[in-house]
Amino acid sequence: MKDRGKKAAALALLLGLCLYVYMATDAPDQNPYLITDYSRLRPVKVDRVVPGHEEDQLVELVREAKAKGLTLSIAGQRHSQGGHTYYKDGIMVDMTSFNRILDVDPARRTIRVQAGATWEDVQEAVNPYGLSVKVMQSQNIFTVGGSISINAHGRDIRSGSLIKSVESFRLLLADGTIQTVSRSENEDLFPLALGGYGLFGIILDVTLTLTEDELYRIETEPVTTADYSEYFANKVQADPQIRQHLARISVAPDSFLTEIVAINYRLENKEPLGPYRKLKAGDQGVLPSKLLFQLNRSSDWGKNVFWQTQHKYYDSLQGDLISRNNAMRSKSAFMEYTAASSHDLLQEYFIPVDRFADFVSAVGPILQEERLNLLNITVRYVQEDRESLLSYAAKDSFALVCLFHLPITSEGQARSQKAIQRLLDAVIDHHGTYYLPYAPFPSLEQFRAVYPQEKSFFEKKRLYDPGGLFRSYFYEEYKGDDR
Repeated sequence: MKDRGKKAAALALLLGLCLYVYMATDAPDQNPYLITDYSRLRPVKVDRVVPGHEEDQLVELVREAKAKGLTLSIAGQRHSQGGHTYYKDGIMVDMTSFNRILDVDPARRTIRVQAGATWEDVQEAVNPYGLSVKVMQSQNIFTVGGSISINAHGRDIRSGSLIKSVESFRLLLADGTIQTVSRSENEDLFPLALGGYGLFGIILDVTLTLTEDELYRIETEPVTTADYSEYFANKVQADPQIRQHLARISVAPDSFLTEIVAINYRLENKEPLGPYRKLKAGDQGVLPSKLLFQLNRSSDWGKNVFWQTQHKYYDSLQGDLISRNNAMRSKSAFMEYTAASSHDLLQEYFIPVDRFADFVSAVGPILQEERLNLLNITVRYVQEDRESLLSYAAKDSFALVCLFHLPITSEGQARSQKAIQRLLDAVIDHHGTYYLPYAPFPSLEQFRAVYPQEKSFFEKKRLYDPGGLFRSYFYEEYKGDDR
């Protein structure tokens, strides 16, 4: 009884500390008169924000902006972090209201949706037919147009990046015309606009190929960093029954970058979907998770506690059954953070499978020397993609999604940029790449080294948009002054 009382008291103390830290730091600081994105960097005044409603309205908006010498930026949920969705004194087109489901064809296994529809909208539309999307981010809160603009990837280890499941889309160009784009029609635009970050036009609607919803049994397993590549090749990739996979690397001081928890989703043939087919509700139990994650931000001790808690959570999932659609709608609200003096920023590195352990070993000292507050590393597998012009997956790679907690001041950002550039040098040394939707910490030289196709990309940009109608801070940062 005494031991049980001590554990209850310790738990109450822990939750109390979490609540104190959360209440002391979590406060919104957005200026309602300025526009920014999830990063809260570089807030600017725009000419206006225009919600997209109808096709004709968007065509007229393009013509108006061109006639008045204004710029257009296209926004969905604005979770990109590098100024991709807005530009000073320009018009920001908010596509979230342009969100209708246009057609579901169960026989062809396709769906056609407007660009502002979220993946949750898509899941709700296809779930009654026993269908599922092939590729999307782990969370379903993002818009389809935004996701294909960054050529997203996810947990599915068999379907590649999102471009592979796009059949066609319609694109509103800078000259005011609407073109249907596919691998056989206006095919030059297909690898440009997919992974083109909104620089070639407004994506109006998208036709996606679907797959069957399936029942998975969750398997979790501890792995060391040194053994992970071999484990993945022999036990995950080689097993066709494992359809989805992700892993978490410890950032806790007691096991820093040495321990991994692998989570596999194995096809369960013994039972039909049955009751598991029903889509689960959104985020539940957000506050306790949010408080624990806040403790993870605040101290080394908190990181150790958070990693131990994660271990117990994943152990508790062992053997659970879950549908494919439900596996692809994980929680995210617990990571939301709005303190005034600091923020959470993502960076993502794609490392060839055979160089994974060496890379992790190389970046450990950099992270410690630069005192970067690393909160989480999620690992996913991405197949080689040679189709998108700005492809981040030049070869089969592990994607390391790194969440950092960084100061938001100018001085703090300068220090963070220098540190991130050191990490990127290690990425380049290990023949890796990095993802472009995040904060523009990489130098122009690093960008050009990682994306040698960039010259062709910007030449095509000037061909299809000679007046620079579609503009963003990402474009300004990396097009180069000599072009």
